[in-house]
This record gives sequence, structure tokens and C-alpha cells, in this order.
Amino acid sequence: MTRIVYLNGDYLPENEAKISIFDRGFLMADGVYEVTTVLGGKLLDFAGHAKRLERSLSELEMDKPAGFDDLLEIHRELVRANDIEDGLIYLQITRGSDGDRDFAYPAAGTPATLMLFTQSKPGLATSPAAQKGIKVISIPDQRWGRRDIKTVQLLYPSMGKMMAKTAGCDDAWMIEDGHVTEGTSNNAYIIKNGRIITRHLGNEILHGITRAAVLRFAREAQMEVEERAFTLAEALAADEAFITSASAFVMPVVEIDGVAVGSGAPGPVASRLREIYIDESRKAAV
Repeated sequence: MTRIVYLNGDYLPENEAKISIFDRGFLMADGVYEVTTVLGGKLLDFAGHAKRLERSLSELEMDKPAGFDDLLEIHRELVRANDIEDGLIYLQITRGSDGDRDFAYPAAGTPATLMLFTQSKPGLATSPAAQKGIKVISIPDQRWGRRDIKTVQLLYPSMGKMMAKTAGCDDAWMIEDGHVTEGTSNNAYIIKNGRIITRHLGNEILHGITRAAVLRFAREAQMEVEERAFTLAEALAADEAFITSASAFVMPVVEIDGVAVGSGAPGPVASRLREIYIDESRKAAV
């Protein structure tokens, strides 16, 4: 079946969707994006993703090209059109194009580019990786300073993924001033003496939607949470470690830079948090 995508008001076969070569998302990485998970044909944390999208647009002084209800209906229509049971919906908004390349923003009123597509991921919630855990390496964090804005500037995270792959690992944790910021496409956590530790919110990390939900569920389950920067040395000495993201949910980390974390197997806290997150998110899905 040909995948149906959404582009600027139209639902099209993917091979018919076209944008200008002068689009600023292509030329300048001048755009933002969101990825929403689909489980059982329903959207997880949609309101959270929509709110963060508004914040990203505001921080870049970009107009919002569609309202909440319109975006929700587009997401649902793409789920229907592509028969998505489990998977992801990628949304991207760029500043558009006024027909040429210029560092200055286009004239006021230039239409934004709004694009969405789906990815089918059968069995997303039962990923075998969650049963064995993932391995990460540490790399210097060489991204720009506003990581709290979910922009399409993903070159260095992509390079980090490839560094990890070359090293025979699954992902990379980025280090700045001796402290872990986050993974290439996820938030990072350690567990020590039953306490969940993750970096506090700020410009240094993405304000993860899954992060917010997981921390809320953890506190509701009477787990102790500490939001602060932690060092790579602390991570290597942790009892457990894990990541969160829209596509990975809660994913145990069992090795960092070749050193086993704790027992070297997924621990009870991360495993329980994954169960809670998936169960509660399914209940609230739209």
C-alpha cells in the first residue's frame, strides 16, 4: 500500500508530495518537529506534543499553521488512511519559502510548510530491546545551546547514533562539563539506591513529553525522583540506567562505555516504570 502523507492541506501518496528547493527547512534547518506514538490505533500524549510544538514555534517566532483540533484530525486521518495500529506520526513545520535563499526571514505572511507522515512499527510496545536493554557510549555534546527547542537541526545527534553503531552499541549519551545532558534522541536517567536521577529542565536538554509522564507516574508510585545534573562517573556507578522517548518509552540501559550498569541486565525499577508508562498511556490515548 502506498503511504499517504499530509502536505499543506492535502493528503497525497508520498511520491507525489513536493516542496520548494528554497524551503528554509531544507536550506537552513529552519523548522521544528514532533513525533507522536500510535498504540492500538490511538495517539499517546497528543496534548503534550501539541503544547511543546507551540512552545518551539514561539521560541523561533514562527506562526502556527493549524490549530489543535485541526492537527488532531490530521493525525487521526493519517492513522486511518495508512491503517496504523502501532507506529509513529512525524510532524514538521518550517518557515516556508518566498522563492529564494536568504539568511533573513521571509516576508511576513509567507506560508509555513506543514508536513506529516506515518511510520508503521508493529509490536512497538513489546520491543525485544526492552527485555535485554541497550548499550551506550559517551560522546562530547557539540550541539547548539537551545536544545529545549525541538528543531530539525539533527546532524550531530545523527552523527552520535553512527558513532554508537560503529562502536557496536545502540546509542550515545552526550557529555558537557563532565555531566550527562541526554541521549541522541532521548532523555537519560540513572537509579542509585532506589532514587531516580535525571537532569533538570533547562536550555541544555529537550523537555521530553515522555519524560514528564514517566516522572509523574514515578512520583504517583511513591518512587523518589531527583532532578539534577549527574556525571558520567555517577552513571558508571549506578544501580540502573534508562532512557525515555516517544518511540522507546522506558528503555533500560545495561552498559555505558563497555562497563556494565549494575548487574548488566534490565533492573526492576526501569522495568516497572516501562510497564506503568505503557499501561497508563494506553488508558489516556486518544
